[in-house]
Amino acid sequence: MRQYIVDSNFFIQAHRETYPIDVVSSFWHKIKQLASDGKIISIDKVHAEICDNSSDILSIWCKDNLMKEFFLNSASVTGQYTQVVQAAERRIPAYNKRAKDEFYDAKEADAWLIAHAMALGSTIVTHEVSKPDKIGKVKIPDICNMLGIKTITTIQMFRELGEKF
Repeated sequence: MRQYIVDSNFFIQAHRETYPIDVVSSFWHKIKQLASDGKIISIDKVHAEICDNSSDILSIWCKDNLMKEFFLNSASVTGQYTQVVQAAERRIPAYNKRAKDEFYDAKEADAWLIAHAMALGSTIVTHEVSKPDKIGKVKIPDICNMLGIKTITTIQMFRELGEKF
């Protein structure tokens, strides 16, 4: 079974823009089901970005509806993380220092998300868009393209899974 690993913006954008928890409950029931079935997962850094120091409706939903095991521990992928960092370092055009510092920050999820996808052979679900000429921000799809990791949007994931709700 193919597993999809979801980025912070998978949750944030869904709640804020497209599928607010208080309006489109069927979307959130589907997410809970996919998580319970092991079809989607995420990582501890995404959990921190959504839940730490927050008690908004999204963080409460995540705490109440997603098992602790849904958010994988990043300590297990340090070798892959090193490969992700090396890919960002060799990218042409080179990223500026600020972009690299932000991407390498241990609290930021993006590099760790890619490392987990490498380790698991997972597809990353994100709403980031490739910007191959941009040097001021490291984009998940650009590093994934370098490493042969597939990235898709939420709707693409639903189509691949054959899910309807």
